[in-house]
Amino acid sequence: QVQLVEAGGGLVQPGGSLRLSCAASGRLFQVYSMGWYRQVPGKQRELVARLSIGGSEEYPDSVKGRFTISRDSAMTMLWLQMTSLKPDDTGVYYCNYVTYGAAQYWGQGTQVTVSS
Repeated sequence: QVQLVEAGGGLVQPGGSLRLSCAASGRLFQVYSMGWYRQVPGKQRELVARLSIGGSEEYPDSVKGRFTISRDSAMTMLWLQMTSLKPDDTGVYYCNYVTYGAAQYWGQGTQVTVSS
């Protein structure tokens, strides 16, 4: 089991920055991939950043160059640095850990609202 708790969401103006954090605990030695997803009402949850255990990063074109994912060496913390935020970035952001056994774990989500 892996437990995830996100923090850092809030209201930010367009063009602003925000840093999300995810605190992880549990059987972290089984984890091989970590990521951030966001969801808006009526739409599917979408990937915004992924980081493999080997250090490979993945971003969709919509956030590339603006978002950066990072973690600590023990995988107990995962961050998402978001810059040049746009109203389309609004949504609930979820932390996601995936194990070698293909089990997926999710946090409770943190709301990000980009609005003037």
